[in-house]
Amino acid sequence: MLFISKQFEGKFPFAYMTNHDNSLFARAYNPVHQALVLFSAGIVIVLFSKIVQLTGLLEVGDRFPWMAAASFMLCFAMFNSIFSLSANDMNAYWSRSIFSFGGLAVANGLMAYIFSSLTIGEAGSYRWIYVVITFGYLVFLSMMRFLKLIVEFAQREEWNAPRIRNRNRKNRW
Repeated sequence: MLFISKQFEGKFPFAYMTNHDNSLFARAYNPVHQALVLFSAGIVIVLFSKIVQLTGLLEVGDRFPWMAAASFMLCFAMFNSIFSLSANDMNAYWSRSIFSFGGLAVANGLMAYIFSSLTIGEAGSYRWIYVVITFGYLVFLSMMRFLKLIVEFAQREEWNAPRIRNRNRKNRW
């Protein structure tokens, strides 16, 4: 979204005014709901892949459920980090987010195990992918918190116009 001041309104064909309250990212969605939605989407994708495999249209690999599980964990990490910017109480949001991520990781792991009959150790590099996504999630969440603190500090800060110095002043002596 692009926010343009009134002086530029109508001068640029690609610029438009938007209402920030209607934005998808203007609300801090409950992390538990985010995890449930992404877990449900993961189940739908894996079931669809099993149906495609049973019909014989495409060959779906044995490790596909692990890939879907890791993909939806990455989606949760990105969206949850972005939604954390709108949270009023960051500490409460963080605790719910981290527990939701842990629950999603366990639920996706169980779903992938049930559909693939492979443990995470047998699935190849997906153990390391889980570790990298978990570490990346914590980094994303920390970056968003740091950015929010910087923006809040900048908004609280009183900005004054710089003083205009007299050029003749330094040539006085």
